[in-house]
Amino acid sequence: MKLKKINPIRMAIDATAGSGSTSLAIKLAKHYNLRYLDTGKVYRWCAYEIFKKKPKNKIKFLKKRIKSLNLKELQNKNLIDDKIAQLTSKISSNINLRKIVFNFQSKIAYDIPKGYKGSILNGRDVTHNIVPDADFKFYVTANLKTRATRRYKELKGLKKKVTYEEVLKSIKNRDKSDLSRKISPLKRTKDSLLINTTNLNKRACFLKIK
Repeated sequence: MKLKKINPIRMAIDATAGSGSTSLAIKLAKHYNLRYLDTGKVYRWCAYEIFKKKPKNKIKFLKKRIKSLNLKELQNKNLIDDKIAQLTSKISSNINLRKIVFNFQSKIAYDIPKGYKGSILNGRDVTHNIVPDADFKFYVTANLKTRATRRYKELKGLKKKVTYEEVLKSIKNRDKSDLSRKISPLKRTKDSLLINTTNLNKRACFLKIK
């Protein structure tokens, strides 16, 4: 008897900053055995590599370097440093860089290694740009104050010297930038299910999607 080939599962999550989508995606990836990628971390990684190596030709350097990028490198705590965040904001609008990063992100989503049942990506332009044909699409958000509080606690847990007011202002600016940028803005697609995490803890949010 010929066994039927099972197609890989693809999940896509777009979310506002601080809404808890990263923790949610990691939990879903573990539960369903999916290959996971935080798409925004790739841009932060690019910024960190530039900050660290200071190459003369940034695009040429990153195009070569990203070929050997191990997903474990995206767990580097230095990627959430404020200097890296500022540099990320500057370089992420570069069209040539976006092409390089898009190719990497797309490869993670569609080239599934043995041992995985599919992929799950979360970020700002996943559902309509990176994995538009995903089997499951979600738009995750929460109210501004809730998101600011979560991010503030996260940063304090990492011993970062920040105030709640600074974090609140940063998320406001991030929302404005994500929603209004011309290239791949954050938006909810018609086929994305809305998940509001304002009054949901991590487990409740996971169970709702599951």
